[in-house]
Amino acid sequence: MKAFNDLADFSVEEIQALVELAGRLDASPEPEALKGKVLSLLFLSPSLRTLASFQAAMVRLGGGSFVISPDMSIHGLEVRDGIVMDGVAAEHIREAVPVIASYGDAIGIRAFADRKKIENDLAETRFSALTELIDTPYINMESALNHPCQSLADWKTMDDLQMPANGGKFVLSWAYHPKALPLAVPASTLHMAAMRGMDVTVLRPEGFELPAPVMQKAIFAAEASGGSVTETSDRAEAMEDAHVIYAKSWSSTRHYGDKLADQKLREQHLDWCVDEHWFEKARDDCRFMHCLPVRRGVVVADEILDGPRSVVIPEARNRMLAQMAVLHQMLGGRK
Repeated sequence: MKAFNDLADFSVEEIQALVELAGRLDASPEPEALKGKVLSLLFLSPSLRTLASFQAAMVRLGGGSFVISPDMSIHGLEVRDGIVMDGVAAEHIREAVPVIASYGDAIGIRAFADRKKIENDLAETRFSALTELIDTPYINMESALNHPCQSLADWKTMDDLQMPANGGKFVLSWAYHPKALPLAVPASTLHMAAMRGMDVTVLRPEGFELPAPVMQKAIFAAEASGGSVTETSDRAEAMEDAHVIYAKSWSSTRHYGDKLADQKLREQHLDWCVDEHWFEKARDDCRFMHCLPVRRGVVVADEILDGPRSVVIPEARNRMLAQMAVLHQMLGGRK
């Protein structure tokens, strides 16, 4: 495996094999599988679970890792292109990235969307510019439109719960958040559920439609897997007979890059906080998923997050296991 960038780069069978490998590594640890291997971790955007889970994954497989972020450089790290470097920063990302990559056997890169021009983020301009600087195997730890490690963990979580693929109803719901958040998780989650063969409903208020290319990608995946993709702003319609609701906020694509206009629109939807009333038409065993971090009382009520519907803790642990499987495949661990 040269790159783990997008679930769309793999077949359903290949994804299922990774999920099964993650389960085997949990049940039957291989503490020397990656002995002597080094993973470089470059975080141009903040992290908690991604950082901790990758470090834990490498340790459990017998390898090592190191972490670099712009704040850690004693010289200051410049990330802007075409700039005259006569300020504080003494090192440019164009030199730093290939050097950092050369110290490891693979590199994980996390670089959020710029969220200025939607066409640039849809084209993954920032992340692609970074990967073009290296020839080392790489893992996308979240970019403008992709978060494949989260999606693989979510796939495993639903398999663990024996949640049906074909015939399973998956609701991806927008939720209120005081900040305009990136599209990576909702875009990846939508595609993952469609690729798994589920009947996916995107539930969102007017003005928070996902971009057409994101929807079309998911529709193609659903057509290939026997699933479906629809969207609505009607909460009761979306939640009827749902097996799972995955809550996540994202920016308004109508006002992409315009923070003030986005804020005015999202503040009209303060009531989009998931509570038990949302589940009135759902299946009795409908589960709640979220990638974390999550704002209690804003995105979801305590009664849901602390109750039997929530699977966010095992979902988060599956990040480590899913990444162990990816690293095992990428770095040549024993099969």
